[in-house]
Amino acid sequence: MNATLPQGALSGLRVLDLSRVLAGPWAGQLMADLGAEVVKVERPGPGDDTRAWGPPWLKSDDGQPTSESAYYLSANRNKHSVTIDLGKPEGQALVRQLAAKADILLENFKVGGLSQYGLDYASLREINPRLIYCSITGFGQTGPYASRAGYDFLIQGMGGLMSLTGRPDGAEGEGPMKVGVALTDVMTGLYATVAVLAALAHRERTGQGQHIDLALLDVQIACLANQAANYLVGDVVPERMGNAHLNIVPYQDFQTADGYMIIAIGNDSQFVSFCRTVGHPEWATDERFVTNPQRVKHREELIALIRDVTLSRTTGEWVVAMEAAGVPCGPINSLDKVFADPQVMARGMRIEMPHPLTEKVPLVANPIRMSASPVQYRNPPPTLGEHTEQVLNSWLSLGPADVAGLRQKNIV
Repeated sequence: MNATLPQGALSGLRVLDLSRVLAGPWAGQLMADLGAEVVKVERPGPGDDTRAWGPPWLKSDDGQPTSESAYYLSANRNKHSVTIDLGKPEGQALVRQLAAKADILLENFKVGGLSQYGLDYASLREINPRLIYCSITGFGQTGPYASRAGYDFLIQGMGGLMSLTGRPDGAEGEGPMKVGVALTDVMTGLYATVAVLAALAHRERTGQGQHIDLALLDVQIACLANQAANYLVGDVVPERMGNAHLNIVPYQDFQTADGYMIIAIGNDSQFVSFCRTVGHPEWATDERFVTNPQRVKHREELIALIRDVTLSRTTGEWVVAMEAAGVPCGPINSLDKVFADPQVMARGMRIEMPHPLTEKVPLVANPIRMSASPVQYRNPPPTLGEHTEQVLNSWLSLGPADVAGLRQKNIV
């Protein structure tokens, strides 16, 4: 690391990342971006499952596909990769030694999966009482579903998200729909990071680590936010509404002369401005539409009126007019347009890093902006086992001959 750069907010912390796929690795990448030293432990041979989740693949300088999938690259920046065979006693011993030196451990094995290796929280707490041990599973460490495997798509369905997403019954294209990103995994990774930071604050006061039990299903339900509250308070099961909003009108997509746009009216004064902009100021004084509760009640009439008007101009023309009037409005961008957007470019949300298999790898930037301890992009997503010797030396003082012996026995 460049000594002239400020240290990351989590500099000095060591994270042992035994997780794979997305939720755990997402948390590990976030902590790594914030300065922690994150060691990713992978199986010799295949490594993290997502290394094989392609195409697309990172291309070498001559345009040929490499072994690195885009999926894997999305969640493993700034880490060091070490290969260790957990199925062998010597490999288990290595991980225990690494855990003794770690501040944080991330894992997403099935409930009880690591106890057979002596790598469960109860075992590791004996050798490192300061260890913060974060377990991520589909359904948590307790309850009738604890032993089940959990995947994002499954949890989106079981956790209610898909019951809210998709066109309503009777509409063209009706039916439940998952979100186009593994959002439950990503949110679980964020909750895991928050929980770890809270546990670090607790350890600062008490000197003691703890176990964090994080379930994808719990996270998905927690993130239902106002929809869950609507059900709990109103005792009415929400239904799919497409792109409309249950509590706010107009707050949805509208077709234009050349595509679609989103109108997101958040208060009555914005609605007044909207009505003037579309050439119908009388809507703002119509008793059916004058307040948001009235607009919700008369949703169908108002939406039909708006749809007749928005077809008269292009998306770009409407966006310019709405922006001038202070009305929240925007296009529905494909990803090529997202990364070409001047605001996105100004915020630097696309970055490039040197990579051992090609000149540069394009990645999405971390959105956190910190004035005193900014995010630093130190290392690209590592190749499988790239740092095995380096980490075993710096953490455990094993020399080249020691590591060579472990390689000979196929332990690393």
